[in-house]
Amino acid sequence: MNVRRILSRTSLYLSLCCLGFGVPFAAGCTQRRAVDPNVVTIAVFASPNSFDPRVGTDEVSQKVYHLVYDNLLNLDDQLRVAPGLATHWEQPDDKTFVVHLRSGVTFHDGRRLTAKDVAYTFNSMLDPAFVSARRGAYAVLDRVEVVDADTARFVLKAPSGSFAIQLVLPIVPDGSGPELRTRPIGSGPYKFVAYSVDDSLELAAFKEYVGGPPRNEGVVLKIVPDEIMRGLELKKGSVDLIINDISPDTVEQFRGEGSKQIVAATGTDYAYVGINLKDAALSDKRVRQAVGYAIDREAIVKYLRRGLAQPAVTLVPPSSWAFAADAFQFSHDPARARALLDEAGYRDPDGDGPLPRLRFTLKVSTNEFYRIQGAVIQEDLREVGIDLDVRSYEFATLSKDVASGNFQLTTLQWVGISDPDMLRRVFHSKQMPPVGFNRGFYSNPEVDRLIDEATAASGEAAQGPLYKRVQHIVAEEAPYISLWYKTNVAVAQPDLSGIRLSPLAGFTFLKDVSRQPPMARRQAH
Repeated sequence: MNVRRILSRTSLYLSLCCLGFGVPFAAGCTQRRAVDPNVVTIAVFASPNSFDPRVGTDEVSQKVYHLVYDNLLNLDDQLRVAPGLATHWEQPDDKTFVVHLRSGVTFHDGRRLTAKDVAYTFNSMLDPAFVSARRGAYAVLDRVEVVDADTARFVLKAPSGSFAIQLVLPIVPDGSGPELRTRPIGSGPYKFVAYSVDDSLELAAFKEYVGGPPRNEGVVLKIVPDEIMRGLELKKGSVDLIINDISPDTVEQFRGEGSKQIVAATGTDYAYVGINLKDAALSDKRVRQAVGYAIDREAIVKYLRRGLAQPAVTLVPPSSWAFAADAFQFSHDPARARALLDEAGYRDPDGDGPLPRLRFTLKVSTNEFYRIQGAVIQEDLREVGIDLDVRSYEFATLSKDVASGNFQLTTLQWVGISDPDMLRRVFHSKQMPPVGFNRGFYSNPEVDRLIDEATAASGEAAQGPLYKRVQHIVAEEAPYISLWYKTNVAVAQPDLSGIRLSPLAGFTFLKDVSRQPPMARRQAH
């Protein structure tokens, strides 16, 4: 099996290096760092792209927003809208939402958070001069008005039954400018202290936080791009915690040695192969489907993910009320892939010889797991006659290339998918960059119509069938090849308490994490 062959060459080295077995400097791996024990250090795989939550869409930036800012509304563990800065909201008519703010909330600089800040945050998303891929989510919003200090009114251009979930957005101070991208000011449980590019982000506990002060003195996000080094940092104690940014192989090694806490929970993160439909060959649905049939997703989940995932069906996660469980899924069928390529006119030029039918480039991040996964996909496609050039890039470069359409194939991951409206932002023809996330330039009038109807409809009973039909069409047309849904996993030092993973794998729980004294740990055992 291709996965086993590749893992035999790569995973053993990864596991040994991450855990320090047989490596010359492994003797120092058990030493703990001499820093403030009440600060929690977390290893992350990349630098945040922007501290402005209206702008940044990358995974690490999202995690920072969980710590520094508060959302107007939140999502609970069932992925339904719940109170946040707004204690409650009402809808007096089908084009108006009125939100009522929690009292006593202050920003980190001491200013009181009011409806003016809410209005500014959302109205800035409507400004054509403000560049943000998030703007597409607010196409139906006409304006936000200040009713009084604690009340804001959202006026829509047209009815939207799903608009409430768009209120799950961090609130920034009124008048915030470009400086917010490098020095954030929010109202969340942690405040900005310092950022060293590509090294670390230091946050201090905000003692006046409206939800109560954190149980620790602060959080440090330590930027460790290399998968091997992240495992080693955890092994030697210079890092307290890694959430998801750790390979399944390394998780299994830590589980075997029993020296770390391991917490797992069902997640919503969605991994996929993104396809650029502007490419001449990939614009043919038969070629895209051939790629889907060639990839052995079950093997990736079983061997590469070590079971810490499940094969994905659609962009919408199984925990969502809008999930289409019966949507088309690719099986591993190389014969079917070859037949589709023949049908599309890409016949094997030399039978069983070395010449390929097609050549593509697959862009992946430098994350070790994705590099190995890229190699697995490369082997799978070679079996059906497609030569795949796998190229790895630092995440910021990869993200920029994909957003600008500078790719043929890419493997990426959507983090924290909770709203079926993401179908609109990813697959609607009016959501191509820079206003949305339709980076593969997919266009289908029927999909557009169904999404528009779902957006305007009110209630799950009306929206559900429309969103499910969209998933059926998109799954069959394959602008994305669904790979897997991640199982969230945290690996932590044994003296940390309060670790709780939500389906969205958010960092908000970190305010409840503390370090147990030795006596308490002995009593707990």
